[in-house]
Amino acid sequence: MQHRNRNKKIGSAIIVIAIYVTLTGLLMYFEDQSPKRTIDTLEDALWYLVATLTTVGYGDMYPVTSWGRIIGFVFLFSSLGVYGFVIGQIANFMSTLSEQKELGLNGTSFKNHVVIIGWNDFSQSVISHLIGAGRQVAIVTKERSHIDIIREYYNYDQVYTLYSDYNNFDFIDKTNIRESSVVFVNLNDDTEKLVYVIDIRKRFDNLNLVVTLDNGNLKQTFQNAGVTYAISKNDISSKLLASYIYEPDVAIFSEELIAYAHEDHEYDMKQFLVKANNPFAGMPYDKAFLDLKMDCNVILIGLVKIMEGKRILLKNPEGNVKIEVENYLVLMMDRKGQDKLKNIFHIEEGILH
Repeated sequence: MQHRNRNKKIGSAIIVIAIYVTLTGLLMYFEDQSPKRTIDTLEDALWYLVATLTTVGYGDMYPVTSWGRIIGFVFLFSSLGVYGFVIGQIANFMSTLSEQKELGLNGTSFKNHVVIIGWNDFSQSVISHLIGAGRQVAIVTKERSHIDIIREYYNYDQVYTLYSDYNNFDFIDKTNIRESSVVFVNLNDDTEKLVYVIDIRKRFDNLNLVVTLDNGNLKQTFQNAGVTYAISKNDISSKLLASYIYEPDVAIFSEELIAYAHEDHEYDMKQFLVKANNPFAGMPYDKAFLDLKMDCNVILIGLVKIMEGKRILLKNPEGNVKIEVENYLVLMMDRKGQDKLKNIFHIEEGILH
């Protein structure tokens, strides 16, 4: 379709040029018959043509014969069509640029971002928490109407959208997926998710894949297929529901902790990477616990060490445990404590740094 439209435009342009060349030649022929002529050469004729089409009308050259003036009228009135054509093409070009940006056809330069394959109410809820935590997100959807909905909520600096079939991996590459931190596969059912995980692993190496499962029994299957984290929505909701029944205050606190804290009085759990300049690097866990509580009103509840490429979570460890560079500190804090930690650690929370 695009090829045919391009050929049609080229053909129309050739016809228009041929008409103007013919009229310019006729103008020179008729004007050459008058001794009062002001148009003597081809250069003069072209200058008159341009001045007339652009409606500048310097008046230094003009036709003096009857037929020459008729051709001049043609030039004058056709300038309206030329202007309309030019303005239309500019408007069409600008509209195309806007559409390409909205549909994500130009790609994104996001790095260490989250790529979400599939859009629905659940992914919208996840994105809200990610945006609240200052993360950039790339969304792939195959429904055109979803693009308009997403653009109503998020700006281009926060969220990049791509309109594409999920299996068109050449287009998926426009999300800069190779430099993403996490890819969340958010398709309709577990079978579709598993097939997609297998396919995308064949195309892109070393992706950190996350899925949510309707059937928690498939967790091991997904992990064997290369998924980093497989989360059962039913398990989480059932545990939270049971907690609301027999320990409602704990359940309320738990729900707050696993979400992003939007208000200063709200608490949540975060993890910070320990860099070489971190004042807690080399410090015993117990001393760090006390110092963090006293200085920042932050509670240290765990430590993550990377051993042989695997993440080992030490939950409130006992004994002589030291905090080392490239460990992660798992902490519970409010917004004020978070701001204090950022000033001390000079790094944002999370593994998506």
